[in-house]
This record gives sequence, C-alpha cells and structure tokens, in this order.
Amino acid sequence: MKSFVKVFVLLIFALNINSVYSQTAKKPKLVVGIVVDQMRFEYLYRFNPYFSEGGFKRLMHEGSNFTYAHYNYMPTHTGPGHASIYTGSVPFYHGIISNNYYDRVNRKTVNCVVDPNQKGIGSNDDEGARSPHRLLSTTITDQLKLSTAGRSKVISVSIKDRGAVLPGGHFPDGAYWYDRSSGNFITSSYYHESLPDWVEKFNKRGVADSCMSGDWQLLLPEEDYAINPPDDSKYEKDMFKEGKTYFPHSFENLKGNDKVKSIVYTPYGNYIIAEMAKAALTSEKLGQGNVTDFLAISFSSTDYVGHEYGTVSYELQDTYIRLDRVIADLLETLDKKLGKDNYLLFLTGDHAGMKTQAFLKDSRIPVGGLRWQSVFDSLTAFTKREYNHTTLIESYSNKQIFLNRDVIRKEQLDIDKVERNIANYIRDTFPEVASIFTRRDLETQIAQRVPISYILNGYNPSRSGDIAFSFQPGFLGRYHAEGTQHGSYYAYDTHVPMLYYGWRVPAQTVNSPVYVCDIAATIANLLKITEPSTCIGIPLIIEE
Repeated sequence: MKSFVKVFVLLIFALNINSVYSQTAKKPKLVVGIVVDQMRFEYLYRFNPYFSEGGFKRLMHEGSNFTYAHYNYMPTHTGPGHASIYTGSVPFYHGIISNNYYDRVNRKTVNCVVDPNQKGIGSNDDEGARSPHRLLSTTITDQLKLSTAGRSKVISVSIKDRGAVLPGGHFPDGAYWYDRSSGNFITSSYYHESLPDWVEKFNKRGVADSCMSGDWQLLLPEEDYAINPPDDSKYEKDMFKEGKTYFPHSFENLKGNDKVKSIVYTPYGNYIIAEMAKAALTSEKLGQGNVTDFLAISFSSTDYVGHEYGTVSYELQDTYIRLDRVIADLLETLDKKLGKDNYLLFLTGDHAGMKTQAFLKDSRIPVGGLRWQSVFDSLTAFTKREYNHTTLIESYSNKQIFLNRDVIRKEQLDIDKVERNIANYIRDTFPEVASIFTRRDLETQIAQRVPISYILNGYNPSRSGDIAFSFQPGFLGRYHAEGTQHGSYYAYDTHVPMLYYGWRVPAQTVNSPVYVCDIAATIANLLKITEPSTCIGIPLIIEE
C-alpha cells in the first residue's frame, strides 16, 4: 500500500512539473525589442521597393503593422523616447525629460543617464559612468524580471549609452554601449565589476576596425536613389573630410581613432550592433531556459546619419536599405536559434525627424530659428524694466525657462504673476513661439494617454522649468542649412513605425490612432505580467 501511495505521489508531482512546463510553453522564449533611432514612419513605404523580402517587409506582411503610431509628448528626443517605449509612459511620470536638462537642485545641466557614482567598465575614461538612476518608473524589462523572481535574463545593446541603459531597466543582466574612443563595447560598474568574457571576446574581433578599413559604396544601382535630391547636395555635411558629400565615401582621410569614432555616421554602426546582439543571444543563452528572456536592441546610426545628411539623402536611404538586410539576418538567426514561432518582437522609432530646413525653405515651406541667446537678452531687459533685476532668469533648457526662486523670495515677488508676465511678454515679442504654459497652468493637470497637451505630457513637475513653450511648425532653436533635427510635437517628429511580429501576433494592418506608450502595455498583456509602474498605454493585440 505504501509503495502504491509513493508511486501515486510521484505521478502527481510529475504531472505538476509538466503543468508548470506547459504554462511556460504558453509564453515566448524571448522578447526582442528593436528601436530604430530617428525613424520616420514613411520610411517603411518610401524605401519599400528597395527592401529585401526578409527584413522590414517580413515584419510588415507577417506581423501587425500599426500605421498611425505617434508620440504623445514633447520633446521628442532619444532619452525620453527609449524611456517612454519601455515604461509605457511619458516624461511627466518617468522623469526622463530630455537627453540633457537643467537640474535646479544642483544648478547645472545633467545627462539623463550619466551617474558620477559609477565608473566605466572596459573604458579608460568616464564614458562608462552610467546608470538608470534618473528613471523614476519600472520598465517592461523590470516587470519581466520581477515576474520570474529574477530568473528571466535581460540584455540591452546600443551605440548610444542611453539607448542601452534605459531599455535595460533597473536590474538587467547586462547593458552595453559603444565607446567611440576605443571602438569597443563597454558597460558600467552599476552592472558589472568587469566585462563578461563574451564581451571581451567580441571586442577582440575588432569589428569596427574591420568595417572602417574599406569605404562606403551604394548597395544598389545609383538610379534606385533618385527619389532624393542629387547626391552632390548642399543639404549635407562632409563627415569624412573628403572635400565632398557624394558617393563613394572614403575614410582614408580619417586618422588614428577617428575611424572608429566615425563609424556611427555610417550604416556599419548598425551592423556592429546586430553582431553584438547575436553574440549576446548565443553567449547568454537567451531563450534557452524555462522562462522568457528579453533582448533590447537600439540601432543608433540612422540618427547620426539623419542629423548630418538629412532625411532626403542617398546616405540615409542606403543606411535603411542596409539596415533592412541586417534585420533580415537577425530574424534568420532568431529562427534558427529559437524557432520561428517562439519569440515575440516589436520594432519602433524613438522619434522621427524634420526634413532639412534648407530643403523645406527651397520648397517654399515656412521654416526658421529662434536662438535662446536672443530670447535671454530680451527677457533680461524686460525683467530689468519690470522688476529692476537682471538675474530673475536662472537658466533655460529644452524650451523651458527656470526662474531664480531665491531672488523672487528675497524681493518678495509673487511667482505666479512673474511667470504670467514673462509668458505674456514672450507671446507679444516672439511670433516664432506657438504654445506657452506656466508652472501654475501645468500643475493643475495630469498627463494622459490621449494628451490634453503635448507639453504637459513631457513636463515633469519636479524636474521641469517654470515656463514651457513650443515653436511654430518648421522652426528650431537655430536654422539648419544641412542635416536635420527633431524635438517638437508635430507629425514630422512624432509619427513612427510600430510593428509586432512572432509569437501569437496576427498578420494585420491597423490604421487606428495609437501611441508609443501602448507598446509596453501590449507586451505585458501578451506575457500576462503586470505592466510598468507608470504605464498609461493600452494593449493593442488581444490574445484570443
């Protein structure tokens, strides 16, 4: 009888084990998050005839393509973009209000991921002193690890430090970014005491040096690039000291480590990120355990190329054509390693970008610039006349004015009236300015998924200034004759791709308005885990 009971108990135990494995099988082995820096939605279609069948087209045709995805705040920059994608939130809640911003407490400009309490690992300078200490919210990567008591692995890679740090969340298994001074991938003491062996091994491959040992030729016949202005364009910068801006591009005039520094301005920057991601996939055995893992990849060279060559250049088109092949290769690798239906992938942009202002001007579209120094000088003269004081303005950052509260208290001024008077003066003096809000205006409201105000959603009460404003469409902090910029709440900066592919993702094209903050909510819902702490998005793919 005892032996029968023992057998029965073992059978029940085995059934329970199988049940656990069965539950695990209902989740993907791996989630892959891909962020393409400065990717306008229209590139999916503008460059579509030149894409392969296995890259962007595969994601568009076999996955869910949300064609009207926008950011719901300003400023549309890399730091806030990555934070918003992975928190499912906006700067109002997650606190990453820009790449760099004025810190009123310490009265200095700070970077969103620089952490002086950390040191670089694999770097001889301070490029590795980074952490997510300024990120106030959990991320979808944090939530995944919390849901499995830390057993899920999270690895994040990018050219840019913020493109690796913010997606990785607060306790990833690794976050790695490119050190332009050495051509190696590095990390921070926040994550590791030393570089993992596989990262050291990858660095010894010298992938960046190898890529920059040749030149940059067009991948396709030149006639395929005629959708742009002529290659010898006045809208571009000479990034490689060639004395010209057209193809082919030679790197022979770059000396010393200038070559590995300049790889970010070529499609090869995206290639080395994909190679690093594949190395992480294999070495960290991602997707090989009994719980879901996460691989976060941020392709940054699209942003660097866009900034210097603009959105209507042979260089940018070739960068996207080559990125398409890189993504196709990455998908094939995932298929082989994990199986086609065993991973869940999303792809989006951290922001889009304006067409080159000089190009728009030549097309008779209104553009212009408003330098902060001009605004500051005018405001200083105004406050001198109104309050007999020239130090009421403490700082300016990201179209936000910080008032000197010490002076206001000492002079016993009403801060609300000071804010309103300055806002009214800006309205009357600078027609380049569109919307203006004071702190009093903004602190009476809270951010929402469907924005009451894009400025409100991008405004963090504890970190932002006292007066916030935006520019008219087509206007920037200065006029740009070459390249492009971004940061506004206009469609050219907010409209990005949103693609889902793989595990339990239907093939569909959806034209309804959605927001980037919906990505984290969608992934959390598919994984059946709690969404990030400040998530305001909604799930877009409902599992049947």
